Amino acid sequence: MKEQIKIEIQRHIEVSKKMHLLAKQIEEGSKICISAITSKKKILICGNGGSAADAQHIAAELVGRFKNERKGLAAIALTTDSSALTCISNDYGYDYVFQRQVEALANPGDVIIGISTGGTSISVLNAINLANSIGCKSIGLSGKGGGEMNEICHLNLVIPDSDTARIQEMHILIGHIICQSIDQYFSD
Repeated sequence: MKEQIKIEIQRHIEVSKKMHLLAKQIEEGSKICISAITSKKKILICGNGGSAADAQHIAAELVGRFKNERKGLAAIALTTDSSALTCISNDYGYDYVFQRQVEALANPGDVIIGISTGGTSISVLNAINLANSIGCKSIGLSGKGGGEMNEICHLNLVIPDSDTARIQEMHILIGHIICQSIDQYFSD
């Protein structure tokens, strides 16, 4: 077991060392979010499984605070309303669980952050496609080459790895960096 732990830590370090390749894109994602917030727009975030937890985590950092004291910012994780999730899934099918919420909540100029480790989650892709058609900016957090999110997102941050666990670890790193950038902007 001890050897496996060392291997997992080493793999995390290896993937982390590649993250500098995404620095310019992470900065661009931060600017997109800051621009939306300064224009009194909101950030909608969605994903499935561990990515759903990441969506909630990032939204909570924005509504609450990350490190610095500042006003609460408009961010919604589309993964948290159990009544909406079950109603939409039951009535329309799970593929539309986030799309329907985007239809109800998104306005032009809002930002949608879609999280999918392979960039192929239908429920996330449907939400991004609708958000784009409404006039939202779309940011993808993906891996495994980026999948369809490469084609539909204004900005797709593709983790250069294929291991789901490593991709998810880097997604939350990106989320934290974006939250830090936002915190700094609104704290200065």
